[in-house]
Amino acid sequence: MPLREVKPAHRPLYTPEERRRRDASRWTLVQGVLAPLQLLAFIVSTWLVLRYLSTGAGETAATASVVVKTMFLYAIMYTGALWERDVFGVYLFAPSFYWEDVVSMLVIALHTAYLVALATGWLTTREQMLLALAAYATYVVNALQFVLKLRAARRQGAAEAGRPLGGSHSLATTE
Repeated sequence: MPLREVKPAHRPLYTPEERRRRDASRWTLVQGVLAPLQLLAFIVSTWLVLRYLSTGAGETAATASVVVKTMFLYAIMYTGALWERDVFGVYLFAPSFYWEDVVSMLVIALHTAYLVALATGWLTTREQMLLALAAYATYVVNALQFVLKLRAARRQGAAEAGRPLGGSHSLATTE
């Protein structure tokens, strides 16, 4: 009789203990505040950068907006690492958020490259703005990853509680 291969069970996004630590972490609230602020900074900055690229107007505003967006990114990444430490015991690359963290590193690298280019004059202003847009494109991918994780966490929480998804409850989960 041939042996059947036993596949490991799918790891939930959060174990019950990780969910408890997530809910108890002060960084969960910080992330919940920083994420929409960073999104707002992204929207405003994208508009200013595109305006500069299309008209040549507003270079200072566009440049300042990219710097502000980057500072929000650094803040959310720093506090996100503290959140991950509270919840999973590691600062980065916890199994539940491995790929989000990988893409986050690319997002940080591109935003940092923008700041280096700005500080050193390494690129023309137009090239710097195009670099900012490349950084923003990776940010969008990363943000979508986190939105999908939030939805998965909500589904997991609803399934564990035995309630249908879409009820009046909310599950605050961010990184």
